[in-house]
Amino acid sequence: MQKYEHAFGKNDIRGIYNQDITEELYYNIGIGFVEWLKKKSGKSDMTLTVCRDARLHSPSLADALISGLTNAGAKVIDLGLAPTPIGYYSEVTMPEVISAMIITASHNPSEYNGLKMTYQHQTLNEARIKEVKELTFANWTSDLKPVRKSLVKDYDIIPVYIEDMKKRFKDTGKGLKIVVDSANATGGLVGPKLYRELGCEVVELYSEPDGRFPNHHPNPSDLKTLKDIEKSVVENKADVGIAYDGDSDRIGVIDTEGKPLTGDKLLLIYALDLISECDIKPAVVSEVKCSQVLFDTINNTGAKAIMCKTGHGYIKEKMKETGAILAGEMSGHTFFKDRYFGFDDAIYAGCRIIEIIAKNKKINPAFKIQDLLEPFNAVYTSDEVRFPCPNEMKKQTMETLKDYVNKHPDMFGCEIKDIVTLDGMRIVFDGGFALIRQSNTEPVFTLRFEAKTKEQCEHIQNCMIEKLKNILNK
Repeated sequence: MQKYEHAFGKNDIRGIYNQDITEELYYNIGIGFVEWLKKKSGKSDMTLTVCRDARLHSPSLADALISGLTNAGAKVIDLGLAPTPIGYYSEVTMPEVISAMIITASHNPSEYNGLKMTYQHQTLNEARIKEVKELTFANWTSDLKPVRKSLVKDYDIIPVYIEDMKKRFKDTGKGLKIVVDSANATGGLVGPKLYRELGCEVVELYSEPDGRFPNHHPNPSDLKTLKDIEKSVVENKADVGIAYDGDSDRIGVIDTEGKPLTGDKLLLIYALDLISECDIKPAVVSEVKCSQVLFDTINNTGAKAIMCKTGHGYIKEKMKETGAILAGEMSGHTFFKDRYFGFDDAIYAGCRIIEIIAKNKKINPAFKIQDLLEPFNAVYTSDEVRFPCPNEMKKQTMETLKDYVNKHPDMFGCEIKDIVTLDGMRIVFDGGFALIRQSNTEPVFTLRFEAKTKEQCEHIQNCMIEKLKNILNK
């Protein structure tokens, strides 16, 4: 059991197949999770859904998980191969379902796999995953019994989801041409067909699920993975490109010039459209890595932009706490509580971007999605910078840097307006910021910078990096 300890993470279970992740582990998680649900719900009769991504080992892991669940007495609705948001959707739309279990390692390489679990329409947080781990190990068995088939029902929910989206968006995409890159992951099962049903002309890239991911890695946050869709959008004179990650909960969007939109730019497009439709100005949540332009532009409309720690668990908690109806991360996770259920669904997010483009093209046939990004023209933003630092030195390095900035507010050569310390340190200037935060998974600091000019941005970046070098070399 000890070898499985570190597979239990903050937001899910994840690791390398046949090392951290095995059928034995999934069988026992099935038993442990049913015990956890009994304690939380007070019920002994329960139904769960199970779905899986396209990885080559996902079917055998699903079989083992379902065997564990059914031998613990739970009923299972097997959704088969499907995007992660379809798992979430099953829990919120099927009254008998108490939880969804989703076998996926998202954007990780093909040798990885993982497991996401929901309860009360939320993915389990770190504390709850720890409880499941304890019950899994407490009830551990090496006697893996076959599945109790009488407790399993197969169900194809994808047509139900598509029909639901058609009712929500009707023929909103009529007249639009879009490119969809599903990266040989699960999005190809749903996105292209749905967008055609909405009236779009769809150019498909890599729609066939293949767990080897033969064409490119399924991660739209990695710009190297977007080369094919960027080229296709330009060649086909498309209105937009939509790319999915490995389990279709993160979206990448490409403009008509073949340029990818960062997550903060995409969120601002969604936010301004939402604000224009709302009588009461809404709250919008995003993370510390996002551009100051996002927060300032939203606040200038009278709506409320709320900054929180990086990580979708923090985002979801902050949405619940503040009553926000929209949230997003730089990575492309986007959460719509407006007209939807509040979970991250890249296929639904694609419907919303199609709707926004169509709405604007009715007013101006020459409209392009990048026309909505004018507020960002006033600043220059760096790429994310990764600065190496041993894990054991991160805390002291950060404390030393905070102390130095507080004592030397002129170190960057411009007035500091605010210092935000909810996740690392975000030093806010007029027209920009400098951000440093600890990576949770690697021995690095992640840095990002923004200013009114490229020269000023580079100056602020150089000042920060030089100071970090001095601290570490002492």
